[in-house]
Amino acid sequence: MTGSSDNADGPRLLSGGNPQIPKGMGEGPVQDYIAAMPGWKRDVGRRIDDIAGATLPDLRRMVKWNTPFYGVTEGEWIMGFHCLTRYVKVSFFRGARLDPVPPVGSKHPEVRYLHVGEDGVLDQDQFADWLRQAARLPGEKL
Repeated sequence: MTGSSDNADGPRLLSGGNPQIPKGMGEGPVQDYIAAMPGWKRDVGRRIDDIAGATLPDLRRMVKWNTPFYGVTEGEWIMGFHCLTRYVKVSFFRGARLDPVPPVGSKHPEVRYLHVGEDGVLDQDQFADWLRQAARLPGEKL
């Protein structure tokens, strides 16, 4: 299912408001993705990105499959997020190894999710701690 963007010149929004962004390495494609996120989701994306950047000095970013990914080791990714209708879904690829474990399970035993809804509630300290923990674990090769 596809939708239309808030801006006729901007990226197309896929189901749930997920921006269709060309794949690319670095901060630029991630910032393009965040800028294209609709409404309140854009603020959530900015906060996620800001916290990740402030927490992990060696942060690497990329967009693939219309999803921003974050990591600290070349070719390995620890976290990503994308838009769904009612929340922004944050994926921790080794989330089952984090303490405390992020709240939402997955069909993949190691993956755990955090859902950030329109209220924008995101515990910055806990999120930063999960990022630090995840950065010490092996990343996912995508």
